[in-house]
Amino acid sequence: MNNNDTLEFVMEPQKNIALIAHDNKKQELIDWCTENREILEHHFLCGTGTTAKMVSERTGLPVRGFNSGPLGGDQQIGARIVDGKIDIVIFFSDPLTAQPHDPDVKALLRIAQVYDIPMANNRATADFIITSPYMDGSYSRDLSNFKRIVDERAKKL
Repeated sequence: MNNNDTLEFVMEPQKNIALIAHDNKKQELIDWCTENREILEHHFLCGTGTTAKMVSERTGLPVRGFNSGPLGGDQQIGARIVDGKIDIVIFFSDPLTAQPHDPDVKALLRIAQVYDIPMANNRATADFIITSPYMDGSYSRDLSNFKRIVDERAKKL
């Protein structure tokens, strides 16, 4: 790709981290946040409704809450990814329980992939992310120039 095909995005040392957990995984996420409190307290945290409230109350970490997942919280997090306001997603999902808002979850996973956002779906991956040398430094990534793609597509249609 040439320089017009990609745009550089830089994650600053202080990350914007979204915290999400299905009901059967909320306590596991709270435990993980407690164990990693010294790292997490240096970053901006947000999360879906109940998860954000529980993490904040039980760990003392400030967590900005959005709507509950089934009420659009996953979509709110996805919109913030698109706007460049989320750097990392920690989502302890429950693969053994059907979720009524599964399409929203899949949309969030997809948008995180499109925007090249590190995303942990379990404790092991979350541990790898939070102990990465990139966690406390800047990280640069190139993304497709979506505006250019849309402009070119509009010309063809």
